[in-house]
Amino acid sequence: MRKILAAASVVVSVVVASGCSSSDDAASSGPSPTTLNVSAAASLKKTFTAIADEFEKQHPGTTVSLSFDGSSTLANQIKQGAPADVFASADQKNMEKLGEEAVDPKTFATNTLVIVTAPGNPKGITSFADLDKPGVTTVVCQAAQPCGSATATVERDTGVTIDAASEEQSVSAVLTKVTSGQADAGLVYVTDAKGAGDKVATVTDPAFASVVNSYPIATVRDAANEGVAEEFVDAVLSPAGRQIFRQAGFGKP
Repeated sequence: MRKILAAASVVVSVVVASGCSSSDDAASSGPSPTTLNVSAAASLKKTFTAIADEFEKQHPGTTVSLSFDGSSTLANQIKQGAPADVFASADQKNMEKLGEEAVDPKTFATNTLVIVTAPGNPKGITSFADLDKPGVTTVVCQAAQPCGSATATVERDTGVTIDAASEEQSVSAVLTKVTSGQADAGLVYVTDAKGAGDKVATVTDPAFASVVNSYPIATVRDAANEGVAEEFVDAVLSPAGRQIFRQAGFGKP
C-alpha cells in the first residue's frame, strides 16, 4: 500500500508541478474540449499512460490521445501528415527525421537492451552469443526502429550476428512473440522486461551496457494545441516525471 500511495503522489506531483497555470485558467474560464495527440515509442506505454491519465484529471476538458508504436513508424506517420502535438522517440535518430518540425527536443530518459526468454529460461541462454546457437529461435526489432538499431550495434561490437526468425515493428511486438511462446528469446529494453514481470526471464550481457538509447521529446511545429502540448512536455520533463521513469527502470538522461 505504501508503494501505491507513493506512486500516486508522484504522478499528482508531476501534474501539479507542470500544470498549475492551466488549472487556474480552466477554473476561471471553464473547460473547453481539447484533444492532445501524443505519439510515443512503444516502450513508453506504461509511463505515458499514467502521466496522461493524471494530466486529463488536472486539465478538465482535455483528452490525451496516445499512439504507441515503433519510433520510426511514428516519425514517418507525422512526416506524412498524421495529427500529432507531441512526439517522444526511443532514440535521437528518429526524432531527427522530423527536422524543424520537432520543436526544441529534450532528452528525458535512457534505456538499454536485455534478453528475455520464457520463464525458467528453458534454452539455457546466458549471453548474447547464445542467441546464435542452433535450436534457439530469436526475434528482434526491425533495423529502422531504435531497438533494432541498438541490436545491430551490439552485433557489430561483439562480432555475433543473430539469425533472427523475424524482425518486428516494435519492441512490444518482440515481447509478445516471447511471452506467447512463438520465440525462445527476444531483445527488448530493460523496462519492457521489468514490466512483463514473471512472464519472462531476463538475461544480461556486458555488451549491452555501452549501447544506450536516449529518449527525446518535443512538441510538433504548428501543433493544433501548442500550449497544452508544451504543458504535457513539461510534465514529462519535471523532476517528479523523471522519477516515474526511473521507477519503471529507465536510466537518467
